[in-house]
Amino acid sequence: MTAWLSSDLALLDARCPLPLALPFTAAQAEALGVSRRRLRTLLARGLVRRVLQGVYAVAQAPDDIAFRAQALHLVVSPSAVVTDRTAAWLHGVMLLPRSEASRRAPISAYQRPGTRARRDGVLSGERTLRADDVVDVHGLRVTSPLRTALDLGRMLWRPDALAALDQFLALGVSRGELLAGVGRFRGYRGVVQLRGLIGLADPRAESVAESVLRLHWYDAGLPAPELQWWVADSDGVAVYRLDLALPELRYAAEYDGEAFHGPDRTAYDAARRGWLADRGWVVDVFAKADVFVPRADPGRRLQDGVLRARRALARPTAYPTRDQT
Repeated sequence: MTAWLSSDLALLDARCPLPLALPFTAAQAEALGVSRRRLRTLLARGLVRRVLQGVYAVAQAPDDIAFRAQALHLVVSPSAVVTDRTAAWLHGVMLLPRSEASRRAPISAYQRPGTRARRDGVLSGERTLRADDVVDVHGLRVTSPLRTALDLGRMLWRPDALAALDQFLALGVSRGELLAGVGRFRGYRGVVQLRGLIGLADPRAESVAESVLRLHWYDAGLPAPELQWWVADSDGVAVYRLDLALPELRYAAEYDGEAFHGPDRTAYDAARRGWLADRGWVVDVFAKADVFVPRADPGRRLQDGVLRARRALARPTAYPTRDQT
């Protein structure tokens, strides 16, 4: 057993030859004495993580924009322009495909017309970009937040496209800028989708899952929901927050992700929803299989939930006595 890789190691430390604060490639790790087989072992033990396809870092390395740029510098040509999901990731917008849960998606980086990058793990091609479509991020040429949002809004699967627009609105891109930019893509693939989704985008969405659930909500023909709606107790103190809500009907839909709603949260979630039910709220809970499977269609359940809430609201809580008539 290598001295710096003991079985009880919590994190790699200064004894490890790998850099602790910088990204590295498999070839760089090998040059430092860490074989590709040993690198796979470190990945399996969670001591090293995959940052990008072909780029790694120790588990405790940072994950800020500067670090992400350093990782991209290792695999992207200086003349290329980082685009699409990779550009979103560099801007702080997380849109990795769900099929990429255990490995990173290929890097999107495009060259000027007439050139093409050649590297494993890098999606290459040509794209016409205006000067104001490209910004500098820590020495990398990257499509601007606006151009990236416009590209993803028309090119991604519709639920992911709405999630992208939600996040870019939260990042500071304005709805007016998006609407003004649609015209330049007339005749391009996905422009109809882009135009329709801009009106539905909302910067209050806090996760991709919430964005996707909200799209199912709209597709079910329901009234526009409130996002992150607080429910107060009898003293007016905000107690619980709901993902999507129709306050006038006391109906809500929530997404329970695996990361925050595991077995250790079962009792808390049950108490929370019991408290809401006691105050007349009808809450439907959705999980990954309900929302992210391509053929998933929770619309009927959402429609039924609104109907149940409407009926509950119309139901008298007590019959009047003679003194009350």
